[in-house]
Amino acid sequence: MKERIKNIIAEFGISRLIIVGFILFMFALAPVSGNKISTLLSNVANRFAWNGLLVLSMVPMIHSGCGLNFGLPLEIEAGLLGVTIAIEMGFTGNEAFLAALTIATPFAILFGTLYGFLLNKIKGGEMMIATYVGFSAVSLMCIGWVMLPFKNPVIVWGYTGKGLRTMISIENYYYEVLSGFLRFKLFGVTIPTGAILFFALIAFGIWAFLHTKTGTAMTAVGSNPTFAKAAGINIDRIRMLSVILSTWIAAIGIINYQQGFGYVQLYTAPYSMAMPAVAAILLGGASVNKASISNVIIGTILYQAIVTTTPNVINSLINLDISDVIRIIVSNGVILFALTRKIEEPKK
Repeated sequence: MKERIKNIIAEFGISRLIIVGFILFMFALAPVSGNKISTLLSNVANRFAWNGLLVLSMVPMIHSGCGLNFGLPLEIEAGLLGVTIAIEMGFTGNEAFLAALTIATPFAILFGTLYGFLLNKIKGGEMMIATYVGFSAVSLMCIGWVMLPFKNPVIVWGYTGKGLRTMISIENYYYEVLSGFLRFKLFGVTIPTGAILFFALIAFGIWAFLHTKTGTAMTAVGSNPTFAKAAGINIDRIRMLSVILSTWIAAIGIINYQQGFGYVQLYTAPYSMAMPAVAAILLGGASVNKASISNVIIGTILYQAIVTTTPNVINSLINLDISDVIRIIVSNGVILFALTRKIEEPKK
């Protein structure tokens, strides 16, 4: 029995077991604080469905040796362009969602190509440069959102007639086109079936791709570039492909996020998206050169469970409305934990 427990601990990792224990403790306190466990679980399920693709976008770049994708804000901008242009063109409902995905794709390919070209020029310092790329892209688009010639009165500032609003409601466009599809309740827990199936579809596609000849080459480039080069693999081309693929996943990921959240957030909003995604995949057991779909699923669930459950429970226990403050403290604490502490890799 002791040996079996040791094997479970070694396989899952002490750090993740501590996190799971903390989450279970928060759920145990939920009835005492007046929170329904079913409501907390519904929040976790919804936020997993919204954020899963953003975390998944880390996988191709990690596999190719480009490291953790701190340039995620650049990739999100491709999705935001797709959404705003689709709304500008007047699409609604399912057509708006499909139009946003379609329009975002060429932007994702363009941004991914430029981003990949830059990362190929500075091998070894990808994560540092990616951080600057992400911040620079957001700053540049802050100017773009003001200057681009959008005219739709729903999305431009009313008192000037130009420049996009900071936050745009999509209630009349594609709100919950996925999250509301086949949604049902199980023991009081709301399951956003459509959004989860969409994540599963993209995740399966990435898993299948990584098992193709090109995907295997991508993994080889990330794990042993010297061997990959000797085997005749074009390292720069494979790395470029991984960046483009990550950019596309992030672009459709933010569109998926918005359909569940209900709003398009522009200007500085993408700043806050990279760190949680990085923290989530690290909590799931990934490293700077190794990641899997299971790391994405486990990490996203753990991270979202912490940042959604803890503020609600603690806020109710102390009977003060400081949930936003608690959420910031907890989320930044989890990010700091994930980035500064080595998460144990499961033992084979």
